[in-house]
Amino acid sequence: MGRIVISQFVTLDGVFEDPGGSEGIDRGGWAFRFERGEDGDRFKLDEVMAADGLLLGRTTYEGFAAAWPSRTDEFGFADKFNSMPKYVVSSTLTDPEWNNTRVVTLDELAGLEGELLVNGSGQLVQALVERGLVDELRLMVFPTLLGTGRRLFGELAAEQPFRLVSARPVGDDGVTVLLYQPVTGDGHGESLA
Repeated sequence: MGRIVISQFVTLDGVFEDPGGSEGIDRGGWAFRFERGEDGDRFKLDEVMAADGLLLGRTTYEGFAAAWPSRTDEFGFADKFNSMPKYVVSSTLTDPEWNNTRVVTLDELAGLEGELLVNGSGQLVQALVERGLVDELRLMVFPTLLGTGRRLFGELAAEQPFRLVSARPVGDDGVTVLLYQPVTGDGHGESLA
């Protein structure tokens, strides 16, 4: 099975909904009100370049598929995003139009290889955590409290312990990147060496 990495923009109170403002919600675009600096931009570019594929829920996939195919940039981010394999966990999507996309079930994840990057996709994130399928959490935490909105993690059937692997501020506005790995049976997460 591949390595599943969840990478999210999240507020101090755990909201991940609408960081870029695409949904037109009053609080939309909260992530772009803060400067994450060159280090934050490099972190996001590096993680996409290192990923072997995207693993997405249907709603996030549909938003990405509507926005990304026409994008370009000087860093190769858009080219990589558009060309890499995309796996969509959905029971309703039957004919994905974005190139290199395959619809899968949670049970089929065991047959996928490489590092799979999960962005957005709240229901999928919850299901992956519940099944113990997350190899790493990468949270870019923005210093704001929204007080309302969808939280990244809802109620879980059981505790899911993680250990902090690294924490580093990026930019000048207090944005911090936190990397966590699940705690293994011996009480420790794996090293990032």
